[in-house]
Amino acid sequence: MDMTAEDIALENKEILSRYRSLLRASHRSRSAQDRKELRKAFDIALDAHKDMRRKTGEPYIYHPIAVAKIVAEEIGLDTISIVCALLHDTVEDTEITLEDVERLFGKKERQIIDGLTKISGVFDQTSSAQAENFRKMLLTLSDDVRVILIKLADRLHNMRTLDSMARDKQLKIASETLFMYAPLAHRLGLYNIKTELEDLSLKYKEPEAFEEITSKLQKTQPVRTRFVNKFMLPIKRELEKDSLDFEIKGRTKSIYSIWNKMQKKHVSFEEIYDVFAIRIIVDTQREKEKAAAWKAYSVVTDFYQPNPDRLRDWISIPKATGYESLHTTVMSPSGKWVEVQIRSKRMDEIAEKGYAAHWKYKGGEEKSVENNLDHWLSQIRDVLESDSENALEFIDNFKLNLFSEEIYIFTPNGDLKTLPKGSTALDFAYYIHSQIGDTCIGAKVNHRLVPLSYELKSGDQVEILTSKKQKPKEDWLKYVITASAKQKIRQALKEEKKETAGMGKEMLERKFKALGVQFDSPNLLEIEKYFDVDSTIELYFQIANGRFDLKKLKGYSVEGGQLVFEKNRPEPSTRNDEPKLATPVPGKHDTLLIGDDKQTMDYTLATCCNPIPGDEVFGFVTVSEGIKIHRTNCPNAEHLMSHFAYRVIRTRWASKEKLRFEVGLRFTGIDDMGLVNSITSIISSNMNVNMKSISFESNDGIFEGQVMVLVHDTTHLSELMEKLRSVEGVLTVDRFDSSANS
Repeated sequence: MDMTAEDIALENKEILSRYRSLLRASHRSRSAQDRKELRKAFDIALDAHKDMRRKTGEPYIYHPIAVAKIVAEEIGLDTISIVCALLHDTVEDTEITLEDVERLFGKKERQIIDGLTKISGVFDQTSSAQAENFRKMLLTLSDDVRVILIKLADRLHNMRTLDSMARDKQLKIASETLFMYAPLAHRLGLYNIKTELEDLSLKYKEPEAFEEITSKLQKTQPVRTRFVNKFMLPIKRELEKDSLDFEIKGRTKSIYSIWNKMQKKHVSFEEIYDVFAIRIIVDTQREKEKAAAWKAYSVVTDFYQPNPDRLRDWISIPKATGYESLHTTVMSPSGKWVEVQIRSKRMDEIAEKGYAAHWKYKGGEEKSVENNLDHWLSQIRDVLESDSENALEFIDNFKLNLFSEEIYIFTPNGDLKTLPKGSTALDFAYYIHSQIGDTCIGAKVNHRLVPLSYELKSGDQVEILTSKKQKPKEDWLKYVITASAKQKIRQALKEEKKETAGMGKEMLERKFKALGVQFDSPNLLEIEKYFDVDSTIELYFQIANGRFDLKKLKGYSVEGGQLVFEKNRPEPSTRNDEPKLATPVPGKHDTLLIGDDKQTMDYTLATCCNPIPGDEVFGFVTVSEGIKIHRTNCPNAEHLMSHFAYRVIRTRWASKEKLRFEVGLRFTGIDDMGLVNSITSIISSNMNVNMKSISFESNDGIFEGQVMVLVHDTTHLSELMEKLRSVEGVLTVDRFDSSANS
């Protein structure tokens, strides 16, 4: 790009303006030494990136400055972190080395930059992450949590500037963000960042749904404001009488959480009752916070009837993320349930800003939040130290624990322990100690005997019963939900398998000796092939268990100490019905055309989402079933794109030739005698659509129906859905995935 002297001057002016904005945001870097360090880092980054540009055409330095500003302002980190954010891409992309960083700044800065560099190759804008790389990232996280906080800031800025990327890259990055970064932000108490990451991911994954919800939220804003004002009027007056210093906010649910609820509950935007919550924030001294919150709760419930099942007290027992608040759901005069959140100003800042607020209120009880974080990080270290799990299992288990709600369990001595919701008695045993888990035979919950698989509830008092004779079993993996318990069970099973395999090895050695066969690799390989196993350990284990009977070996001869099997030994079974993957597989920038006669590759349409022409789709190279075509909003898309991005192929429909594709429609309405007839008539007569199956269920005047139809493309489907919606008595018509229904 040719630039004039005037362009360069304007650009330099803008860079300086952004740097000054960063300094204003750096609340924790006030000393002259802090400012000196920041200036030095800025100068080095500016020089290192001087010839680089972003995809947008802007100078590359805009990116590190923006990341550093998020680190300073939105996460509230220290000078070291801001320095590292400014330099986070230098070692990876420029001539600067880790030795330079240590010499110019220090060991801590080197360690953090090293952590960021180790994972940047798989987490930059141009690539998508796979499971082994997530594991690598978490290894780094367990050394210094600032690495992941800077990485979250980096990802947030990339998501904010994702418009400049190609569509397939946008989808991969958005999937990866939803899969790992949003849960990490949630677990670290960064509510605002988690919400923005989720909303931005939805904007690129489901642009139409995102626009629709955004538009509806804007249109309904005046109605919500009037409702909140009317609802809060009596409460306001009463709180003012009690001389409480307070503020009232109406908080709208995030776009992503509204969309998520619509998907899970199969409801429309209009049917979601908790689109917003009302927040009462009391400003009082630290020691009076609890009393003030309960006073406000008392005032709210004097005017409105609370739902007793919806009271949540996270002030007495805060969440592991440090979240404190009192939640209640009350019935408004208009017949709507309204969630009311009551908290102090300090609690509100911590809930919104996470780390930034923790630093501000550091000291006293905040230590417990840091201890919680330390405990969580130590659990990660425990899991990471073992290689007993494959990476995919590890990541799935780890992610489960990131997003899980918590329950509070008491030991027999009355100590309080926090576990993820859904934890069992066996999870609790492993939480205390791996040895207690390994020897657990049952538990007493509230003095009543329960099995290992018993699901614990908040407030349970649990005593674990053990026996020296007990050993972990394979089916225990079904009884636990925590990543650390699964890892410890697998480790114990692996150790036991090794012991058993030792006996199998001795048995095989004796057999070989009796036959005059040498105990070496070629002979072991022959035996493995004979029994069709893929490892020597498995071979020994099955021999020791008696599943492979060495006495029944046949069809072999011994030549010079070597086993030779006849050629007619049983071959491992093979499937002939699998579609063969045609070659060549398209390169990274090629596009698979669906419905093109010239296309040389075999593909099938995935049954999990039943794509039809007009749907936005991608191809996925499977191990044994050729290329599968999925919709980009398929329930499995996020998993496939974030775990196996290298097997995703850009795909589009070649033509709208008159093929027919199966689609499921679900509809609800008011039961009426002629309704079924009207619906089937529109489907088969007016629209010339074939029905594969149809079912109706009526319940107290309301009907629910499902029909599987064959259509040409999304336009054909949209026309059919519009026609069905126009039938008198029909309330909703939605497309559904047949797999989700089975």
